[in-house]
Amino acid sequence: MADAKDILSMRFVTERPQAGLALLRVWTGATLFLRHGWEKQPAHWAQFMAHFPDPIGIGSHPSFFIAFVADFVCGILLIIGLGTRWAALFCFANIFVAWAFVHHFAFFGKGPGSDHGELIVLYLGALLTLLIAGPGAVGLDRILARKP
Repeated sequence: MADAKDILSMRFVTERPQAGLALLRVWTGATLFLRHGWEKQPAHWAQFMAHFPDPIGIGSHPSFFIAFVADFVCGILLIIGLGTRWAALFCFANIFVAWAFVHHFAFFGKGPGSDHGELIVLYLGALLTLLIAGPGAVGLDRILARKP
């Protein structure tokens, strides 16, 4: 019979950190791809080019291309677990630049364009976790790392 400490600590649920990392990787990659990457597919590029921000002064076209690689390409790489740490780093850098230079570190939603600052911080936290901890047990990174 489980005692109060077992119930409070949820010891009845098996710890599976590798599965947790894989879930975080797939969830983060899928959310990033479906919400931000899919809208940047090549068929919609003309719509974005007209008004895409230039936060670091390299031009709106290169800025859009960086965002496309981060949201579309790296989103897919995160989902399948290929180059996970590099993809997480690229996405982290892109989102951090957007948060700093476009959203001005907005977090509490008290100004124009600041209504999703907490989502940006959640993305940054998930991506930083994947960068530090790696992709988890299930993914192409692990499969390719296995020696025959």
